Amino acid sequence: MEKFTKLKSIAADLQISNIDTDMIIPKQFLKTIKRTGLGSALFYEMRYDEKGKEIKNFILNNVPYNKAKILISGKNFGCGSSREHAPWALLDFGIRCIIAESFADIFYNNCFKNGILPIILPENQVKELSEAAKKNKEIEIDLIDQKIHKGDNRPFDFEIESFRKECLLNGYDDIALTLKKDSKINSFEQRKKNLTPWLY
Repeated sequence: MEKFTKLKSIAADLQISNIDTDMIIPKQFLKTIKRTGLGSALFYEMRYDEKGKEIKNFILNNVPYNKAKILISGKNFGCGSSREHAPWALLDFGIRCIIAESFADIFYNNCFKNGILPIILPENQVKELSEAAKKNKEIEIDLIDQKIHKGDNRPFDFEIESFRKECLLNGYDDIALTLKKDSKINSFEQRKKNLTPWLY
């Protein structure tokens, strides 16, 4: 998993509450278990018309927001089904950080497992970042110091659990965390073999 330390980018402002995972990636794109190639299907029904042509006024179809790595959205982002394809599609599009007032629990957890930083902020701070995004101001996310810089002298602080922070800073996903215990796992297996050789 790619490490996350600092991120500076234009932010796309999508101020809609209750964006569910079917809106993030519709069901017809869930036939794969590959994590790549899903960015083109992100927000498919909002990005494309019935003929598959891009809808011009959708934020992610427009320069510079089509290169945004930060998404600012409404409350309860990622509700609905537990499909992990939703963070996969966001990541494949290039989104590494989502800022909202609140997130659905499963989606929130899936973000961390895939190297996306979901940040929860109060409504007034989300609105302030939304205004900065509309003015094409770059926003910097500093995970090390847990601050959001928006081009003035008033950075916002944000909270994150220490374990999740360590995983993002070091690029640890579940597999990498398990491999960190490789020597202990091998020692355990050797002890089991010695105690119960008939099982091996």
